[in-house]
Amino acid sequence: MNKSELVAAVAEKSGLTKTDAASAIDAVFEAVEAELKKGGDVRLAGFGNFSVSHREASKGRNPSTGAEVDIPARNVPKFTPGKGLKDAVNS
Repeated sequence: MNKSELVAAVAEKSGLTKTDAASAIDAVFEAVEAELKKGGDVRLAGFGNFSVSHREASKGRNPSTGAEVDIPARNVPKFTPGKGLKDAVNS
């Protein structure tokens, strides 16, 4: 499912117009992104948790040349599914 399909599904289930559904979805994505940028986390009971994880700097190899490459430290977004989502997928 891509974003436009998600917008259509939300519009159908909620009775909103596609424009209103797209605005709502964009607002949710922006709110999650803003909280993760601040280093916080977003917990949606029954669905899952969005958080930020830190990866330390490491060494890698270029597969074509075999040369060693430095991979810088960075923060990465992480999603952990909740029990409700796991149960829904496995039922």
